[in-house]
Amino acid sequence: MAFDIDKYTETSVSVAWKDLDFDEFETNPLPPETLATLRYMCDVEYHTVCYLRDLLVTPSHKEADVSAFMTMWNREEFWHGEALAAVLAKHGVTVDFDQLKATRLKLGWKDRLDPIKQSLLGNIVGKDFIAVHMIWGAANEWSAVAAYNRLAELQQHPVLAELLRRIAKQEARHVAFYATQARERLAKSKKAQVIARFALKNAWGPVGSSIMEPDDVTHVMGHLFAGEEGLREIRKLDEHISRMPGLDGLTIVETSMKKYGVAA
Repeated sequence: MAFDIDKYTETSVSVAWKDLDFDEFETNPLPPETLATLRYMCDVEYHTVCYLRDLLVTPSHKEADVSAFMTMWNREEFWHGEALAAVLAKHGVTVDFDQLKATRLKLGWKDRLDPIKQSLLGNIVGKDFIAVHMIWGAANEWSAVAAYNRLAELQQHPVLAELLRRIAKQEARHVAFYATQARERLAKSKKAQVIARFALKNAWGPVGSSIMEPDDVTHVMGHLFAGEEGLREIRKLDEHISRMPGLDGLTIVETSMKKYGVAA
């Protein structure tokens, strides 16, 4: 089924959370390990603007549907970060843009070179770069949906679980766009399949792993995906990806998780 970009842009709104009783967190606070995971998620959501910045110098921004989607996607991800920051604030954890700026500064030249690198890669690969961008985005968004739903199930907090499921529902719309685009573009180009397979196999990592400390990645991925149930979720993610044209047999999620001591 085709993704209706006009309907998506017309119905894009911030995730609703102000109707939820956040006072529940005062009588039923979240444990430290969950707060650490939420902080990671919040930082990643707020960092989305940097991913958008990098992609604006690639062929992706010349595609009207992709450009329209990316604009709304960036806003929605920011709002997800805002909602998570509100939960953290109820626990005395403040998230501000000075801290986010510090995270980016720690990346140093890597952060400043990323737009140049993306531009060069996009110009060399040409329009097939868009297929890689789309399947990469799909892999990330499938992972995000799984992460939010897993944390909701693990924590079983009445307010947090509802908020996380609302965020996951919006993330599922992101999946629909990325996956639709990826499937169509990969099906049309063997070259795109080869490049996408190489990129995913050699460079993909858990969402946030490019900007967060390895110990933080290990904590969050272990918190969400450790154990038999977590492994089943990991393998479901790989199944989504491997069903794409030319990507059969890829196990990038399980392979990446093993590097961080998860799914060992």
